[in-house]
Amino acid sequence: EITLFGWFHTVIGITALVTGVTALAKYKLISLNQSTGKIYLACTFITAASALFIYHQGSFNPAHVLAILTLLALVTGALAEKKKLFGKLSPFIQAISYSATFLFHMIPAITDGLMRLPTDAPLVTNIADPLLRSFYLAFFVTYIIGVSCQIIMLRNRAN
Repeated sequence: EITLFGWFHTVIGITALVTGVTALAKYKLISLNQSTGKIYLACTFITAASALFIYHQGSFNPAHVLAILTLLALVTGALAEKKKLFGKLSPFIQAISYSATFLFHMIPAITDGLMRLPTDAPLVTNIADPLLRSFYLAFFVTYIIGVSCQIIMLRNRAN
């Protein structure tokens, strides 16, 4: 079962994913200078922060670690984007950090989805299921390819 708080967390998380995909498709980057980027980053913050209060498995778990990593990536990306904290590397750090938040969304999203759906016979019953590991690998490879494309694009813009 899912609680009202769980539904809130899920709806905000889905909103983040939809706006994140929109920002990446339209601008090739996530930025606080875009309305979709602002919505994505705000929803990502709310999703990560709310995840820290979900303990349906009884204790601190890998999903909580991902929530903390997401919050750290949000802060790092914002400092890179707004304060140029990393000098000329700031646009690259921004892209890496904000894109990492998308990766961190996908891991618990697919895990929770496959462990809950279909409701009468979930596709996955164990966190170590090879299907989950395949999704994790696919998400990581997609992240590496996406960030590589962003870095190339940013490098070309700088020249």
